[in-house]
Amino acid sequence: MANKFNVGDIVQLKSGGPAMTVEKATGGDSGGYWCEWFRGASKERAHFTEDTLKNYVAPNNND
Repeated sequence: MANKFNVGDIVQLKSGGPAMTVEKATGGDSGGYWCEWFRGASKERAHFTEDTLKNYVAPNNND
C-alpha cells in the first residue's frame, strides 16, 4: 500500500496543532511517519500513525 504522505510534505494532526514536516515514512499495518516542527527555537520530533494526520492547510488571513 502506498504512503499517503511523502517526505517533505507539511501535515497537521487531525485534532489540530502546529504544521509539521514529514521527515520519514515508516512501515507497518497502520503506516506511520516521523514528523518535525519547531516550538519556539526548539526542534521537536515525534512519530504519528497515518490515520491521525491530514494535509496542512494554511489559515486564510484575508478575512
